[in-house]
Amino acid sequence: MHIGTLKSAGQTPGWMAIGFGKFMPNSPMVIMWSNSDGSITLSQREASGEVEPSVTPNPDRVATLLESASSTSGSGSAIQFAFTIPSDGSTNQDIIWAFSTVNPGDSAVDASLQQHLLSGPLQFDLSGTVSSGNDTSGGGGSDSTFDPPLQPYQRLIVAHALLLVFGFLFFLPAGALLARYLRTFTPTWYTGHWIAQFGVAGPIIITGFALGVQSVSSSGVPHLNDDHKKWGVAIFVLYLFQCALGAIIHFIKPKHNTGRPPQNYVHAVLGLLVIALGLYQVRTGYRTEWPVTTGRSPLPKGVDVVWYIWVVLLPVLYGIGLSFLPKQYRQEADSRRKMNGSS
Repeated sequence: MHIGTLKSAGQTPGWMAIGFGKFMPNSPMVIMWSNSDGSITLSQREASGEVEPSVTPNPDRVATLLESASSTSGSGSAIQFAFTIPSDGSTNQDIIWAFSTVNPGDSAVDASLQQHLLSGPLQFDLSGTVSSGNDTSGGGGSDSTFDPPLQPYQRLIVAHALLLVFGFLFFLPAGALLARYLRTFTPTWYTGHWIAQFGVAGPIIITGFALGVQSVSSSGVPHLNDDHKKWGVAIFVLYLFQCALGAIIHFIKPKHNTGRPPQNYVHAVLGLLVIALGLYQVRTGYRTEWPVTTGRSPLPKGVDVVWYIWVVLLPVLYGIGLSFLPKQYRQEADSRRKMNGSS
């Protein structure tokens, strides 16, 4: 006899399922959800293909709800469904799992199910208790916990995250700090500024954004279905606008240079806003989006520590650079006088 426990790593489950096999077609499944009266429905089903599975009237192995290990109160990971099922004699078991946030709203075993939000395959040893995915657990002996190998769409998410961290949290701030510190000392500051913020950061950010879009498509979940995805698109568009504004400021100069043009101030403030939003977006990505989207364990606390250090260090460095503003304004005023005098 094996004990299985289904538990979400983040979002409140509507229904959760575990199947015994490598693929959805012809794999016996145990699907469970809670009801408004506090009860739990256990439905054993099977599908002929990538379609909604139908109830199996006489399953080869009958699963039984384990109420003592189940919980329907609270939200997120506080909710878990446990069951027992006879052993089929094997210890290495191929498993598929699925998770949806939409409750069937019906306690009947043949209730209609909304398509899963997340799903995936894994393999584990049923001689021990294992938690993985959105958390499918099999039990019977010693306890151990692990995340399954990264699925293809999850590897895309990792690449997406790494590229955008480098783009938004390193190269964009580097370009801003370079401009803030060097513009009063050398006329070549702009070259380093645009190379850091567009020449290097541009390809990284565009590629990282594209990988994020591809990861959503590969996972089979809707685009723009949560705040992280919506903010990601908004910040990406804002970054492109910021680059275009910088190019306009550099290549299209006002005919009568009587002062610092307003678009220069807009460009500076907008640049800082893009970096600040990038910091916010990275945090929501690793703290919320990663565990909710993949059902995997949260990242180590050390990631939070690094983020906090960076979110404090960047404003401090930029604040120190603001001490060069009086010198910058004097130099710009002298340059305008010379230009106006020569004209």
